[in-house]
Amino acid sequence: MFAGHIGVAIAASRVEPRLNVGLLVAASLLLDLLLWLFVLLGWETVVIPADFQQTHQPRFVFPYSHSLLSSGVWSATAGAFVFLLFGGSSAEKLRPTLVLAVVVVSHWLLDALVHGPELPVTPAGSRQLGLGLWSAMTVALAVEAALVIGGLCLFFAGSSMSRARRLVFAAISLLVLAFTVVGMTVAPPPPSASAMAGSSLVTIFLVCVLYGWLGRGVRRSASESLKARP
Repeated sequence: MFAGHIGVAIAASRVEPRLNVGLLVAASLLLDLLLWLFVLLGWETVVIPADFQQTHQPRFVFPYSHSLLSSGVWSATAGAFVFLLFGGSSAEKLRPTLVLAVVVVSHWLLDALVHGPELPVTPAGSRQLGLGLWSAMTVALAVEAALVIGGLCLFFAGSSMSRARRLVFAAISLLVLAFTVVGMTVAPPPPSASAMAGSSLVTIFLVCVLYGWLGRGVRRSASESLKARP
């Protein structure tokens, strides 16, 4: 799940247009950013199994980035960051704080949908959760595509973004979806866990920067702006 997380972030921009979509994309990918950083630090692990060419599913031990309790902590931390830095009164800060926090924790919910039972409830070695939708890969990828397309439709509704920027924005989103499909179906196994972590971090950084650049200065129609106020 990569493009699907981004689809949620794009849709969330409709709920709170004062937050740049690049920031929301970063929030949706925060748990993965932490995962790959922790892998490089040796705090978490990813194993590339011998049958990767058939399953395209690494095995993870990620209690600090992807446990249910940890995701709640990271969500609250990200929300507090927005609350402290966002301008306006406490009431005006409430919506962007909650939206960003929900986007962060939505990552865990989507991962729990597609991963097998490997997401721990707490970091201390507990029951592991996961519905395993990746065992029906066609269905999983259809869900991911629906999240991206739905997010784009919501994002563009009432937006002041120019036609050219809309085309680029949509093209990048669909390209991310295409890379996700390739990665989950025909991509060769990565050479090592560290190479996978490094390339993933670079990808996340570039994607967030691109969305942030395209989303700068986007405004909603008067009715949309009114709905976005706390």
